[in-house]
Amino acid sequence: MTPSRVTIRSYQVGFGDYFLLSFQYDAEERHVLIDFGSTGLPEGVPKNQLDLIAKDIAERSNGKLTAVVATHRHRDHISGFATRNKKTSSGSIIAGLTPELVLQPWTEDPDLSPEATGPRRREPSLAAHHVSSLAEMQLAAAQVLSEVRRVRYLSTDLRNELSFMGENNLANLDAIKNLMTMGKKREYAHAQQPTALQELLPGVTVDVLGPPTVNQSNTITKQRSRDEDEFWHLLAHAEKALGRPRGGKVKPLFPTYLAQKSRDQFPIDARWLINQAKRLRTDQMLQIVRILDEALNNTSLILLFKTGSKSLLFPGDAQIENWSYALNQEDIREKLKAVDLYKVGHHGSMNATPKSLWSLFENKSKDATSQGRLQTLMSTMAHKHGSEDRKTEVPRQPLVQALNRESTLFSTQALKAELYHDTIMEL
Repeated sequence: MTPSRVTIRSYQVGFGDYFLLSFQYDAEERHVLIDFGSTGLPEGVPKNQLDLIAKDIAERSNGKLTAVVATHRHRDHISGFATRNKKTSSGSIIAGLTPELVLQPWTEDPDLSPEATGPRRREPSLAAHHVSSLAEMQLAAAQVLSEVRRVRYLSTDLRNELSFMGENNLANLDAIKNLMTMGKKREYAHAQQPTALQELLPGVTVDVLGPPTVNQSNTITKQRSRDEDEFWHLLAHAEKALGRPRGGKVKPLFPTYLAQKSRDQFPIDARWLINQAKRLRTDQMLQIVRILDEALNNTSLILLFKTGSKSLLFPGDAQIENWSYALNQEDIREKLKAVDLYKVGHHGSMNATPKSLWSLFENKSKDATSQGRLQTLMSTMAHKHGSEDRKTEVPRQPLVQALNRESTLFSTQALKAELYHDTIMEL
């Protein structure tokens, strides 16, 4: 038994991910839900959008899901699984579809307490240390969010960034607990681990390309902020040649904050020191949430589906450290060359579609009429994450330009207030 068609339904969740893969067999369809979360909806989209989407999933799947995949625990990927103690909530509706399997990355295994020794086969304690560090950083993110809500000296831009990243990096315990109980079977997978998902989809090969364990690749425990060869920076060399720092603005030697009423109560000689202390505190908070944001992205599952002549790649929010393990395997690089549909990583961020990955795709074409041209799907919302001044905006424009130039791109931003878009691939 092999599927004859796969339909990928991209839902309008604003800044988040929510995809339903429906494999058409002779007598039935089998449905795989990949992620369900959001951290912000566009104007005109109802506040109960996630509940409406969950109801559509229930109708589309005839009340039964084959599998649920939660690529990693960021809020914009799992918030829709929260039950909020309501039977009519999005998470309760999805749980009621009784998935045969819930698939998550190895770092989500509840047996991996700080005292555990690693995923499944009891690897050395470095794995448990990594999981423990993620949990501790999430506690720190909660403290940062608490402070952001309390203090008054932050600029609007800094407050918005810290609030967004703090909320996105919270533990999302309600959703996590629901994921731990909704499936008949649960798997916590790492790179090159066989998955029962393949058994549930006859005629479909499912390769887990990431995340690696820390034993397979300890690069997932560290993140690089810039990489000219892999990230979509653009203009970096031009700015160097012009003698300007990135962003084109020269920072003053002694930056100050916006005037505040409370500053007048301090002696004039102390005001500069107070400003510097506040700036240092803000920098520390930003560093904490950015480190955690990148660390959790590097726990993302990377799944490659192959059926008939088509290959579909869903990498969650995996960044270069996660990708580097797969990209260093010759056999995996060969498989990636044949990708027909690519779910754009991390909502189109500059560091989640490594240029070494993009260069592998042989189905790219600048001819929009080319048969078999690479299809790309991007779930995103502009002006929610990152900064145009720092050239970290999401989606990153140089990447979007490349996607439009060499692939057939569909972005959920085109949906406006529509609920979903279907991409149909005949197999």
